[in-house]
This record gives sequence, structure tokens and C-alpha cells, in this order.
Amino acid sequence: MKMTPQQFIDWETKCITLLAMSGAGKTTLANKLPRQKWFHYSGDYRIGTKYLEEPILDNIKRQAMEVPFLRDLLLTDSIYICNNVTVDNLSPVSSFLGKMGNSALGGLPLAEFKRRQALHYQAEVSAMLDVPEFIRKAEDIYNYRHFLNDAGGSICELDNPTVLETLAKHTLIVYIKIPPSLEQTIIERAKTDPKPLYYREAFLDEKLAEYMRLRNCNNPDLIEPDDFVTWVFPELFKSRLPRYQAIADQYGYTVDGDAVAKVQNEADFMQLITDAITQQQSSGTN
Repeated sequence: MKMTPQQFIDWETKCITLLAMSGAGKTTLANKLPRQKWFHYSGDYRIGTKYLEEPILDNIKRQAMEVPFLRDLLLTDSIYICNNVTVDNLSPVSSFLGKMGNSALGGLPLAEFKRRQALHYQAEVSAMLDVPEFIRKAEDIYNYRHFLNDAGGSICELDNPTVLETLAKHTLIVYIKIPPSLEQTIIERAKTDPKPLYYREAFLDEKLAEYMRLRNCNNPDLIEPDDFVTWVFPELFKSRLPRYQAIADQYGYTVDGDAVAKVQNEADFMQLITDAITQQQSSGTN
């Protein structure tokens, strides 16, 4: 969605999609908006509670069945298992995605890893296509004035025009561009605490082949899971930045991460976006 600064100011029910790498301050920014006025839609939460709920539970049950005590209780319906995904706790989604490599180190065989990646792709596409209906629900049922879509960090990996066109039609897309001063901090943080991630299959195949050459390994099911995640993150980081920017250039607007960090309240947030629209208009790229 493209508009003039005045159109944005006059827009009574503002619907905004935030795009950014993890660590750019997206969720922190969202939390500075008054909850009584803004409906906060989390793509990752929707993925975990709707589209991956059953696979997540199946994965947990599979692990529980390996424990004789729990196996007997499950088979006799003496206990049940549920996950507790919240906006602030997405660990069940991460644990389902998992890491590729040696099973003795907690890794997944390549074929299973790719199967889960494919399920996550479909889940993220579906969660983003749900946005228009949730905009309607937020206003019609819950009487929220504004809507904020906190999109997952991997949305730039989807290569799905329908998703982007849907979001652009119903929301104003805002990309939080990470300043160079923060880039290395995010990379180092990821190395210290390597987390499961979604990768485009073409990217995964290319980088896995490169990693195996460097490590002199000929079987992906024997690699060290954390070592691969740590090694590949800087490559993933670099590959995602131009993808985010391309989305913002075509469909929305870019704001600087340093400016985002200075936002204290809703008024600051509105001014941030107004300035971004003005700047894009002035540069002639609108």
C-alpha cells in the first residue's frame, strides 16, 4: 500500500506490517503501542497455534514415546500433551523446526529437516494470507482501532508474490533496516545462541554443499548441528537484507533501526512512518 503523508495521517484505521530481521527491534517497537488501540497479530504465533500445532504435538509425542513410563501413560490415555505457544514464547515452533545433522547431537536427518522446512513454508504463507480476515475481526469483533502485523523474519524467503500483494493491498508495509553498527552484534548474538531457522531450499542446498566442502564431510546427517547453524547465519543474514529492501522498495517503506530505537510512544511511531513516506516521495521512488 502506497500513500501520501497526509493520507497516512488521515487513515482512520491504520493497518501496518512490520518486516525486519530478528533483533532489529520489531517486537520491542510493537510493544510501545497502546494495546487497547492496536491489535497485535504475530505471524509466528499464528503458525504455532494454527498451522503447525498438530506437527508440533506429534513431534513431542514421538519423543515421549521413547520413554517407557510416558509411553504407557500415552497409550492408555492417562495423560495428554499440549504445547503452550505464546507471542512471547515460540520455543515449540523452534523445537519443531530443529537443526540438521547428527542425531546423537540432537540433529535431524536432511530429509526430515527439509520436510519440516516445507511445512513451515506453507504455514507462514497461510498465516500471512490470514491477515485480511484478522484485520476484519480485530475491528468487527474486538473493536480495535488499528492493526499491526508482526511478520516473521523469514517472510523475505517465501518468494511468494501472492503473499506480498495481499499484505500490500491491506496493510502499509514498513521495513526496519538494521544499521551497520548493529549488524555484527546480531551476528555475534546468533553465534552465541544458535537457534533453528527457516532457509529457502536453494539457499540451504548451496550453503550446505559449501559447508561440507569446508569441513571435509560427505554426509549431511553427520554434521554438528550447532556448528552449521553458527556458520551459516552470517550468510543467511547477508542474503536476507537485499530481499527485505526489494520488498520495501516495491511495496512499502523503509525506516532506520536507529530511528526505531528512539520511538517511545504511539505519536513517535506515527511520525516515524510519516517521515518515511515523505522521504520516499522526496526521492522520487514512490
